[in-house]
Amino acid sequence: MNKRLDWIQEEINALKEGGLYNRIRTLGSPQGAWLIVDGKRVLNFCSNNYLGLANHPKLVEAAKEALQKFGVGPGAVRSIAGTMELHLELEKRMAKFKGVEAAITFQSGFSANLAAIPALVGKEDVLFTDELNHASIIDGCRLSGARIVKYAHASAADLDRVITENSGTYRRGLTITDGVFSMDGDLAPLDEIYEITNKHEVMLMVDDAHGEGVVGRGGRGIVDHFGLHGKVDVEVGTFSKAFGVMGGVVAGNANIIDWLRQRGRPFLFSSAATPADVAACIAAVDLLESSTELVDHLWDNAKYFKAIMKEMGFDTGHSTTPITPIMLGEAPLAQQFSHEMFEESVFAMPLGFPTVPKGKARIRVMISAAHSKSDLDQGLEAFSKVGRKLGVIE
Repeated sequence: MNKRLDWIQEEINALKEGGLYNRIRTLGSPQGAWLIVDGKRVLNFCSNNYLGLANHPKLVEAAKEALQKFGVGPGAVRSIAGTMELHLELEKRMAKFKGVEAAITFQSGFSANLAAIPALVGKEDVLFTDELNHASIIDGCRLSGARIVKYAHASAADLDRVITENSGTYRRGLTITDGVFSMDGDLAPLDEIYEITNKHEVMLMVDDAHGEGVVGRGGRGIVDHFGLHGKVDVEVGTFSKAFGVMGGVVAGNANIIDWLRQRGRPFLFSSAATPADVAACIAAVDLLESSTELVDHLWDNAKYFKAIMKEMGFDTGHSTTPITPIMLGEAPLAQQFSHEMFEESVFAMPLGFPTVPKGKARIRVMISAAHSKSDLDQGLEAFSKVGRKLGVIE
């Protein structure tokens, strides 16, 4: 026996005993309102597929055509021999869509944060970061070597305080916030944050992973939502949520984008995104630019679902977006709730520590434009039944 690794089994056992072990289910179908999960047909309330584009015929066709023309993989990093015409077209289209000077794409939204943050700040600098920012921001901050200063969640006043307290102690300052916070569904007060960073001459970066395709004019994101075009230095996004594909993007000031082509490590040292993915992303931009129908339907579905959940007595937190957390408290209850929902043919996974703080476990419902009203009604009925059975509601 390899005793050097005994500690891993002990840690896994502790997770299971604490109701924190994540039993990963397996999909046997494309993403959509309904899925085949572990061999069972279930209503999907888990995916980030906000607009139902992950299996959209136009995206599938675009990917097929790219496979025929450009092959399966790029064969190199972007900076050597991996930049294809499709990559440049997507970047040009995203810059136009976001209303910025330029854009650069990466293999994922996570990679985009790992590229941008260390390229903008280093050991002589300081990062002002929302205490609930996404793990990819946290990792990017750590990799940069810059001093990390947290401010109270979504508080421009506290941001002002920490910047003032650290004035004169750093070379460059960068404030980073999520646009839409993925666990709670609340929106960063980006307009107030901009005023603070502008006053202190600190760079501003927003991770709009859950905002693109969801908030703003036709899904153009949080910067558009607040009318801050040209004022936010860096917008990070992902193609893996509302766009339904895979990849990441950094958009904003042209000099910053040029700098990332020279110093963004995932751009320089990891192979480019595949032609099929890039072509599908372009097709998604086409759909978003052509109509607001999907975005409008997403919001209609979200408002309907959230209103009835509140009427039934569920705690849906402080969400102002289609993300709907069902607050349950302890992880074992969240796991049991998820299990009971699956028995009712509803796929709604539990979220506990370390994804969310201890004592704030939940079921996070991800509403989609792909859901019909009957889908939502079926899900609501299951929540009502399980909620009463487990004593969550009366």
